[in-house]
Amino acid sequence: MGLPLDAAAARERAPGSVRVFVVDSHELVREGLRDFLEGEGLEVVGECWSAAEASRRIVEAGADVAVLDGPLPDGTGIEVCRYVRSVDSDLQCLMMTSYVDDEVLRSVVLAGAAGCVLRQVRGLHLAEAIRRAATGESLLGTEVVDRARAWFANAAADPGFGDLAGAEREVLALIGKGLSDRQISEALGLAETRVRELVSTLLVKLGFGGGSGPAVGRPTDALP
Repeated sequence: MGLPLDAAAARERAPGSVRVFVVDSHELVREGLRDFLEGEGLEVVGECWSAAEASRRIVEAGADVAVLDGPLPDGTGIEVCRYVRSVDSDLQCLMMTSYVDDEVLRSVVLAGAAGCVLRQVRGLHLAEAIRRAATGESLLGTEVVDRARAWFANAAADPGFGDLAGAEREVLALIGKGLSDRQISEALGLAETRVRELVSTLLVKLGFGGGSGPAVGRPTDALP
């Protein structure tokens, strides 16, 4: 998938470097991450606090890796990751989390992210994770990804699972196959904006809303 011209040019201006975009709702966290990452020789090309702004700016900035908070004031990092990777499949995302369990790992796979990093992790571990993600390497084991996708596929096929509408089950089944929002749009013949709305609803119903409740669906209104 081709990059917007300004994003492609941004990457060409800094060959060999790793360009990072930071998304977190807390200014002090963003500042701390920026100072640390720049001290590790990584180039921070932007930062913001909202899902809507992140969805517009990450690709424009020519980022190689976006480090995303899970819950955001107007949505989730999951939605941001799925959107920007539909625009630029070479762009990688890392999700920040306070802990790791099966549900968290499923949310990371659903997002299409390269992996997750614990909030308390700093030092070489974080810098290494970003550099590995920038090469296209998945920080999730194949077993983790396969198990999560099987869970999505089984949930989509189980009529007793959740209060899911028919279109939501179709989208969830395709998420289980690893498809992006744009690929799901093409497969189902739906507008991409409609697919994002269905994904937002799924996040709430599957419990991946990150505590943002009904706000999970709002960023889709602001996306192109």
